[in-house]
Amino acid sequence: MEDRRIRKTKKNLKTTLISMLSDMPFEQVSITELCSRADTSRITFYTHYSDKYALVDDIFQDMIREGTAVYEEMQAANNPSASPVISYCNVLDSIMKLYYKNHNFFRHTIPDENPYLAFAFYNYVLETVETHTNKESRVLSLRYSPKKIAGFLCYGIVGFINEGHAENISREKNIEEARELLTRILESDILTTDSI
Repeated sequence: MEDRRIRKTKKNLKTTLISMLSDMPFEQVSITELCSRADTSRITFYTHYSDKYALVDDIFQDMIREGTAVYEEMQAANNPSASPVISYCNVLDSIMKLYYKNHNFFRHTIPDENPYLAFAFYNYVLETVETHTNKESRVLSLRYSPKKIAGFLCYGIVGFINEGHAENISREKNIEEARELLTRILESDILTTDSI
């Protein structure tokens, strides 16, 4: 466990970086400006991070830990029989809860605005879904590789949700519809050779 002062310093740097994203794209953030706004020395920054990419990676790692905890709570609460469909829906729900809870950060993961952050975010989500699909492949006979299934689900769901935002559909309705679509895909025999 890290010392409380270290945790406080890292939290300050993360919070400062997130606030800077409202003023400039990630690619334009300099360590000098970040440290100035965080009222932290560059030496202190480099004690904890090799560069701004390591800092943003640490932010994503925090999100993954938080999202995993949310997922595990949901699994314990609503999926005692370990249904793969409910399990995938819990993955979707935990990602969406995390996304909206931390919207001040995730709203900056748009490809046109911050390509690096968008790519990193997508890769972390893809990795999470692929890991989950690998786990499910122990009980399900998959028609395609876990990586292909994860790519299909991630691109599809992200596109579906983004288009819902563009159509000004409410957050709740958008998530509900994405969950319904995911459930229908999973309950069909499109991805597996056995019915779920």
